[in-house]
Amino acid sequence: MENVTVFDHPLIQHKISMLRDKRTGTNEFRALIEEIAMLMGYEALRDLPLMDVEVETPIEKCSTPMIAGKKLAVVPILRAGLGMVNGILALVPSAKVGHIGLYRDETTHEPHEYYCKLPDPIEQRTIVVTDPMLATGGSGVAAVDFIKAHGGRNIKFMSIIAAPEGLERLHNAHPDIQIYVGHLDRCLNENAYICPGLGDAGDRIFGTK
Repeated sequence: MENVTVFDHPLIQHKISMLRDKRTGTNEFRALIEEIAMLMGYEALRDLPLMDVEVETPIEKCSTPMIAGKKLAVVPILRAGLGMVNGILALVPSAKVGHIGLYRDETTHEPHEYYCKLPDPIEQRTIVVTDPMLATGGSGVAAVDFIKAHGGRNIKFMSIIAAPEGLERLHNAHPDIQIYVGHLDRCLNENAYICPGLGDAGDRIFGTK
């Protein structure tokens, strides 16, 4: 899949292994999610457009590149996606932040929207959608559907852990977006949880059960 990047960087893999450990507490888990998002974001944003601007150094004036166009938009899928936002904002502090709220039907595992607020004009921005877990792919597909319906075009999807089923579903539904995955896990179980996974990312980020 040309538009899919699965990371093999040692730092990302090391930090994901720490995430998996059930003994990792809320504070450390939250910090690791941010760190991994920043490491993934460094690579995912390597194609941001640049323009030359004139800057005066202590020595002389020069033409030097800076990020061009409308500011980046980071759009977390609530609520777990919020955990990745600060990692990307550490790289691009001026980025705008939107939100998409989805809940998963416990029986069908399909997503339903309850909130969608995006930076305007969304069609002129590079959009990074964040969700730590890409399980069935239902929420990811729905989130990208909503963004496209609002005019978004240049979309990147970042997930720390993905199941093959979810990755394939998102890729097939939206072959035009770039997908970045920290680690591709084995499969989904009968409850649509990723195996071996890391449990419920939202509960572990926010300390809830």
